[in-house]
Amino acid sequence: MKHADIAVITSLLLFGGKCVAGGFVEDATTSLSTRGLYFENDVREQGGADQRQSAMGVRLDFTSGYTPGLLGFGLDVQALLGVGLGGGIDNQSATTVNTVTPVNSDGSPVDEWSRLGGNAKFKLSATELKIGNALAPNLPVLVSNNSRVMPQMFEGAMLTSKEFSTVTLTGGKITDGSSRASSNYSALAANGGARGSNGFWFAGADWAVTKNLLVQYYHAELEDYYRQNFFGLVHTYPIAPGHTFKTDLRYFDNDAEGRVGSSGYVFNNAGGYARKPGQVDNTTWSATFTYSTGGHALLVGYQSIGDDGAMVYVNPGSVRDGKGSLEGQGGASVYLYTDVMANTFVRAGEDTSYAQYSYDFAATGIPGLKASLMYLSGRNIKDRAGSGQEYSEWERDLRLDYVIQSGPLKNFGATLMRGNFRTEVPGNQGGADIDQTRLYLNYSYNFK
Repeated sequence: MKHADIAVITSLLLFGGKCVAGGFVEDATTSLSTRGLYFENDVREQGGADQRQSAMGVRLDFTSGYTPGLLGFGLDVQALLGVGLGGGIDNQSATTVNTVTPVNSDGSPVDEWSRLGGNAKFKLSATELKIGNALAPNLPVLVSNNSRVMPQMFEGAMLTSKEFSTVTLTGGKITDGSSRASSNYSALAANGGARGSNGFWFAGADWAVTKNLLVQYYHAELEDYYRQNFFGLVHTYPIAPGHTFKTDLRYFDNDAEGRVGSSGYVFNNAGGYARKPGQVDNTTWSATFTYSTGGHALLVGYQSIGDDGAMVYVNPGSVRDGKGSLEGQGGASVYLYTDVMANTFVRAGEDTSYAQYSYDFAATGIPGLKASLMYLSGRNIKDRAGSGQEYSEWERDLRLDYVIQSGPLKNFGATLMRGNFRTEVPGNQGGADIDQTRLYLNYSYNFK
């Protein structure tokens, strides 16, 4: 039994007599949600797998309020069940990542899998502490991935303080993670790292300077892999009634920490060039601008990855056991606009221009219907061998969403996504060409 589970049980024993009083029950909510997913991933060269698979996820969440008194106690519980509906990757091995479901020892998809987790939570004034294995942070230094039938969850402790009206302070330590296609919790690693790390520490502040200006700073350390500093600025300028212009600036500074580069603790630099092979040495910045009016939104941006190495982020799905098999299943997110369907555009030297047009049909009397088209072009990618050659890649993503707004099927939604990724890098250094299709069917019901 892990320490997070012990913390939840201990809290129940200590505060059990209070749980029926005050806001613990009165402010509690329970929700049930389901997600069906059809996932098609056609890797078009190098003998790649043509994956076609369907799965269903069921999620039950109980979120309590807090007991009365100076120190309030609460409890969040989450139960998830995944069911394979057919298909899989027949021509992949057991050590190859399946991003939709866990796999059996022979590499075939499992019929079903499940996960049960929860967080004990404590509140003092406007400061909240959560301890457990159902943490889903959405921070510049750590983003929980929710692109399959189950969300990625993390185990550890997370503190959020809003004692100051314009500043939110956040900090904590994460020890393990459960990937989006896994029922297991595994140790942490940098993207592409195979050896598990002992922990991920983070702390930061979000300062609302004015109602239209947000300034951010975060520091994070993944033990034995990297240190990371993040600076962010988000400004929304009201040009005129119904017209806004949003500026989003992001800067990451990443360097090596601990044993990275030694036996087992190697960062693979997204399969590309590194000035210090196996090490972390990177700066990444981006500038994104969005003009919105009515239902229209036009986004344009530019991102630059430093020449010395690739962008780095937490991905527990790459950790392998002593036999070389994956402890979890892959899948992670990074706080970049270029983290899209098939690619992330994060290799050394890569400069990416991107644009997206989206439209909300509520402006024409069809609430719940949205559409978007995004195009990204990455270039100046440094050759893995350090030959001085540079290469390019691009991706085009189309997305269509609809959520029923009323009636017996209220909150039932469908999302159709289609992505096309192409690379000019020879020798598969940047990944094979990919055509990907996803169809999500989502439903949620709140009992209170």
